[in-house]
Amino acid sequence: MEHFDIDAYTPKEIAARVEKAGVGKANMEVGAMFALAALAGAFIALGAIFYTFVTHNSGLPLGLNQLLGGLVFCLGLILVVVAGAELFTGNNLIVMACVSGDISISRLLRNWGIVYIGNFFGALLMVALIYFSNHWSFGDVGVRALLIANKKVQLGFSEAVVKGVLCNILVCLAVWLTFACRSVSGKILAILFPITAFVALGFEHSIANMYFIPSGLILMQNAEVVKAAAQLSGGLIDLSQLTVSGFLFKNLLPVTLGNMLGGGGLVGGVYWFIYLRQSKNK
Repeated sequence: MEHFDIDAYTPKEIAARVEKAGVGKANMEVGAMFALAALAGAFIALGAIFYTFVTHNSGLPLGLNQLLGGLVFCLGLILVVVAGAELFTGNNLIVMACVSGDISISRLLRNWGIVYIGNFFGALLMVALIYFSNHWSFGDVGVRALLIANKKVQLGFSEAVVKGVLCNILVCLAVWLTFACRSVSGKILAILFPITAFVALGFEHSIANMYFIPSGLILMQNAEVVKAAAQLSGGLIDLSQLTVSGFLFKNLLPVTLGNMLGGGGLVGGVYWFIYLRQSKNK
């Protein structure tokens, strides 16, 4: 029986808990893993939907608008952590269990591959549900969604990679902090600041973009939404980069690579080196 305590786990204890959780995640049965991944994709999409709606006509200055958007976007990771789901970006921390030799590289890649596909499925399902619900027709929500998507595919490759790195440093730190907590309220509070920061600062999250950009791809087929977006942008809007290939290769690929480097390397790898390296070398 685990010793009862109310204090937060120490960073060294967090590292051991993350490593143990990584073993469980890597060895999960495929069907359950995919279903939990689909839930995570849908949960992150719900955060993205909430963000789009709240920020579309707030009238606030940019900084405050982004701050508010970041706060509501936290819904996604709160649902993932508290309700239970498998999120690719958070699962980048499984690299700690792999480096320790507790799981094989094939098991690591198996988890990442299945979870990534499942996240994509869940996000696309929410794209379809939101579109057919006509949620985008509230005010300028559809316009906001189109402009968000178009902005994301305008990023240069290296810029998208770096923004992906910065994003998943904060996402994985949020997940890391939840392993310090012993209560639901503690986990929620641990999530709020890092996730609000990454959203407010405009960093790039691959799974969120699985909702944001496909939404734009659908809405660009609506002439009224495109016209309204052009008017809001000063009469001109260039949607030439907002294509399936633009989505996959100009945004999703570099952002995913950046997320992996930021979460797996600069959070998981660094904390493994600090707290687990010596114990594994004994």
